[in-house]
Amino acid sequence: MTLAISAQDIDDKALIEELKQWVEVETPTLNAEAVNRLVDRVEGIAKAAELETERLPGTLGFGDILAVRSPRPAGSNEKTVLILAHLDTVHAVGVINDQLKMRLEGDKLFGPGIYDMKSGALMALEAMKIALKHGSKMPIDLIFVPDEEMGSLSSRAFMEDAARKAGYTLVVEPARDGGKVVVARKGVAMYDVVVRGRAAHAGARPQDGRSAIRAAARLVLELEALNDTERGVTVTVGTIQGGTGRNTVPAECKLQVDVRVPNDAVAQEITGKIEAMLPIDPDITFEIDGRMNRPPFAQSDEGRRLFDVAAGIAGNLGIVLEGMATGGGSDGNFTAALGVPTLDGLGADGAGPHTFNEHIFVSSVAPRTALLANLMIELEAK
Repeated sequence: MTLAISAQDIDDKALIEELKQWVEVETPTLNAEAVNRLVDRVEGIAKAAELETERLPGTLGFGDILAVRSPRPAGSNEKTVLILAHLDTVHAVGVINDQLKMRLEGDKLFGPGIYDMKSGALMALEAMKIALKHGSKMPIDLIFVPDEEMGSLSSRAFMEDAARKAGYTLVVEPARDGGKVVVARKGVAMYDVVVRGRAAHAGARPQDGRSAIRAAARLVLELEALNDTERGVTVTVGTIQGGTGRNTVPAECKLQVDVRVPNDAVAQEITGKIEAMLPIDPDITFEIDGRMNRPPFAQSDEGRRLFDVAAGIAGNLGIVLEGMATGGGSDGNFTAALGVPTLDGLGADGAGPHTFNEHIFVSSVAPRTALLANLMIELEAK
């Protein structure tokens, strides 16, 4: 395979300078105004490159959705290459001035959201511009969403609609474990549980009370007992909050539960068990509210062929591409569940997502941008 673009063709210095501008615009998911400041910048770059844009006003308290598209005839029904990116991060505004200052240490460039996933988002836009100059075989749609870190609640339907018109989906979440791409992800379910009992004075009338915390403690053990390493099931009670004071039998306790499952059959089994859990005390009630947030993303035969194409391109760029499965969810879960061949983890290599050690390896930006551009050029409609 003769590549249209090499790593040497990528102006990585200019990319890194632009990336710094993106990182300086801190974009926590729930700060819609901050997210939209970065959407403004991305939209401006796309328009300057004469790409078509569609911007949807934010809903549910999130920022705007931005779709960037290659020019095509009106009413075209050609299959597309769909690229998914998100502009929100988990880091609060101000982190860049304190716990996670932007700085370069050798090959490591640190900053909030730089690895997950502002680098990948910028690389996708740059690769799209390059691919269109060299003549991609398929139209390209690049979607930037504002709420991936909180489950893509406002943007899922838009992405799924785009996926139904797509022949392939490429997700520019960060690379893993030294540059591996993601070929499968577990499904994710989230539950909020309220345990209700009855308050009473802990000293004078304890017999009148029904402790919600005690019932919640039993429930935690029941939930955590669903963990099954061999089958790839994880159930984690991530937070617990209850009671009003030391001397009061607690009437309420709240739990937040995270569930990860490898496939649809196991998802139905585990979620069914959780939703059927009942207290042993008739004076205690459980309110279990939740569902699958992201369906399991299993590698299909077509997904495997997509990986093989990417691996061939990567080999010509001097990259040994490996695929891996991960427990973390992404927007690729949605497209894979719709039967669209999906390849994830195509962003920059680095480490420390969601921590104050978040960084990318600058040396990975040019070759992986070239990989993205060549993929966009080479993929053909089935």
